[in-house]
Amino acid sequence: MSQWLVPSSVAFLLWGVWAFLPKLTMQYINPKSAVVYEALGGLLVALAVLAFVGFRPETHARGMALALITGALGLLGAFGYLYAVSKGPVALISTMTALYPIITIMLAYLVLGEPITIKQGIGLILALVAIVLITS
Repeated sequence: MSQWLVPSSVAFLLWGVWAFLPKLTMQYINPKSAVVYEALGGLLVALAVLAFVGFRPETHARGMALALITGALGLLGAFGYLYAVSKGPVALISTMTALYPIITIMLAYLVLGEPITIKQGIGLILALVAIVLITS
């Protein structure tokens, strides 16, 4: 069995629940409050995991800056998601936002020079078509 299969299966399951819970959350609190509690939840998990494994963070200015930007973008995206599910159907919103790898793939192609095969290109086009169909 591939070493990546179990952790990616766990991520698949956890993110599936993660994408659903905000719809329940929005019944009790607003998106601004929810994103604060989501960030605190993530911080608590991060601190617990890091303490458990005896982690000491590396320091490199560019790596630290990119990691901070990654965290900021993730929380801004989470806020956008929370706001969206407070206004619309979680089934459609989670499906549309789950297509974010389109952006990742395009950035990997443009910035890192990673290749895109014809079959992958067709998949990207179909994913874009899916967004249009889902949102219309």
